[in-house]
Amino acid sequence: MVIETSRPIAQVARELGIGEGTLGNWVAAYRRDHAGDEPALNISERERLRQLEREARELRMENEFLKKPPRTSPRIIGE
Repeated sequence: MVIETSRPIAQVARELGIGEGTLGNWVAAYRRDHAGDEPALNISERERLRQLEREARELRMENEFLKKPPRTSPRIIGE
């Protein structure tokens, strides 16, 4: 259900009444065992992937910028 419908593991696990970790392990094992079975991305999927990767890079840069301490302006003597 997770693989075929791309639904979140947590949602499917709740529906089936099993632990998320268990289902996650099963999905990971399936993906490892069937890594070569997935069809190649089409042109629009590749473009969307590039857009998402670019957005992720930008968000990481923004996040790093926000983590930096603010710069203080130099004080002018006599203030």
